[in-house]
Amino acid sequence: MKTIDELQEEVIDEFSDFDDWMDKYQLLIDLGNEQEPLDAQYKNDQNLIDGCQSRVWLQADLVDGKIIFQAESDALIVKGIVTLLIKVLSGHTPQEILDSDLHFIEKIGLKEHLSPTRSNGLLAMIKQMRMYALAFKTKQEGK
Repeated sequence: MKTIDELQEEVIDEFSDFDDWMDKYQLLIDLGNEQEPLDAQYKNDQNLIDGCQSRVWLQADLVDGKIIFQAESDALIVKGIVTLLIKVLSGHTPQEILDSDLHFIEKIGLKEHLSPTRSNGLLAMIKQMRMYALAFKTKQEGK
């Protein structure tokens, strides 16, 4: 299993192939389209992320000490963004996720190319993933 930093470097490499932001948006849309659809049972209000203009559902499960994230959005670019976050964070321990510095967002230029509402949504997605990590970590320690 690759580390979070190794996965971030892969994402940075993938995006560095493109100079034009229209191509980068297309890459995000393609990533989102490759994402497995979220099971209907998880598309509920409990999994809806607050702070996103579009609807984003995030499901997190602790499997063998690692968090597996699944998500879906009704907006193509947002679905691509959450797919990137899953690609980097899913399959890691709660502590690894809490300790991670998600520098790839700045490196690929995502932050400055998102509208303020999408930027807020991105931060809300990261915050929610970290909240799940914290909750699972607390639960593990309380065993």
